[in-house]
Amino acid sequence: MPALSRADNSLLGRWWWTVDRWTLGATGVLIGFGYIMMLAASPAVAERIHVSRDMFILKQVVFLAVAGLTVVGVSLLSPRDVRRIALIGCVVALALTAMTLVAGVEIKGARRWIALPGLQIQPSEFLKPCFAIAAAWLIAEGKQVPRFPGATIAIVVYAVIAFCLKSQPDIGMLGVITVVFFAQLFLSGLNLFLAGLGVLGIGGAGFAAYVFFSHVQKRVQEFLHPGTAGAAADYQPTKALEAFGNGGLWGRGPGEGHVKDVLPDAHADFVFAVAGEEFGMVLCLVIIGVFAFIVLRGLLQLLKEADPFIVLACAGLVVGFGLQAFVNMASSLQLIPTKGMTLPFISYGGSSVMAVALGIGMLLALTRRRHRLDAP
Repeated sequence: MPALSRADNSLLGRWWWTVDRWTLGATGVLIGFGYIMMLAASPAVAERIHVSRDMFILKQVVFLAVAGLTVVGVSLLSPRDVRRIALIGCVVALALTAMTLVAGVEIKGARRWIALPGLQIQPSEFLKPCFAIAAAWLIAEGKQVPRFPGATIAIVVYAVIAFCLKSQPDIGMLGVITVVFFAQLFLSGLNLFLAGLGVLGIGGAGFAAYVFFSHVQKRVQEFLHPGTAGAAADYQPTKALEAFGNGGLWGRGPGEGHVKDVLPDAHADFVFAVAGEEFGMVLCLVIIGVFAFIVLRGLLQLLKEADPFIVLACAGLVVGFGLQAFVNMASSLQLIPTKGMTLPFISYGGSSVMAVALGIGMLLALTRRRHRLDAP
């Protein structure tokens, strides 16, 4: 394929010279790590549950390929199209999330999935990027049109989302969406008194979750007092931490790790531990560095952006992406209580991969250089 010239006025040519190629490349690196880690972690998990060794690999190959196409396809859109897709996606995802309460598939005591032929979808995953865009538009529109109660509508929609997620329950997802929404409100000019009340409210909500949800209380107790909840309760986080120690600086080598043979979620929630054991601290630092690069570059680009909608939307997308990665890696390292949250593009999971791809595609679309000149 010939190199694209700056004079190329085709859709692809204009996209290539206006998109943030550094963030695009970093996303490609994460997708590559996703393929490597599925090859490393999933065959042992598949054998343990008595399914084909290649089942998870074949599915994730498709998921990651579609995710890559999604990132590129969505990044071609204009801000107006991104906003439209996000508003429609938010309505559909919220309706499906509410549907899980009555017709959802229950796994490990939670109803978060809708069963479809051949796969299960977790619609709340798509609420993260779509609500971030929708809330940004509502807040920004409310600032520009004084009679339009944008922030109030956004708060009402958030309350509905919070009720649905609390009822599933999915406290981790609710926590991520809460932090993202609060960050957007803060950036929109929330005064310090209300910001302080918001921080206290988030802290109070966390304490209430500890009091009223037994699984939250159990995980916090396991984190604060390891060993007191019993060997079964501490099994996964303890084994994950041992895996990092076994891997050392350079790792035991591809295929030589043992944690994937004993952890039920080695291909999903604890895939970072598999990376640590087989490829060592060096690769783990590289993965952390790639995530940090995407987050910091996304935030730094907003310093040159004047459109309040794009600032709030991109800030929400970047905060949600970075927070999800932090929660997964920190829980694997026992820095925080364990939480069933995937590592973006690297953990197994179709809903997670596609939702993250949608969010990154929206981020790339909103930060393309031509948007500084074009009306959103």
